Amino acid sequence: MKVGKSEVVCETGQLVKLSKDKQGIVTRETLTKRWTDWVDYWAIDFDYESRKEAVSVPKQMGVEGGLPGVVSSADGEFIDFEDRWNGAYIFENEWQSFRTPRDRDLELLSAPRTYSRPGRYTIAVKVIDIFGNDSMTLVPVTVG
Repeated sequence: MKVGKSEVVCETGQLVKLSKDKQGIVTRETLTKRWTDWVDYWAIDFDYESRKEAVSVPKQMGVEGGLPGVVSSADGEFIDFEDRWNGAYIFENEWQSFRTPRDRDLELLSAPRTYSRPGRYTIAVKVIDIFGNDSMTLVPVTVG
């Protein structure tokens, strides 16, 4: 490492900032002191299954007997498309907490949520770590 420079390394499961001053003295600062230091951003969708994800496909594709991925039309004929649910849902970010360069704190308690009707809901919690990796978990809840 050059004099006056710094770099971040991962040692024994912790992120450590190594800095070398003008006298050549190396200092170490552990950047990940708590588990929350690994989290950059997290968000909640309080009703995850409320929006189905759909894709547009030609009507004659798949179920109607046509070969998937093969679409043809005669000269001047338009291909008719339809929306089909692909089995997934759209994550709607209804609440979030994230770090900024100036404010490194992360809220660990979300805002309260009130549901208008009793029933079963699926809450989705998405977490993005400091490397940009994301993961999501689904939590079923019953209201009322």
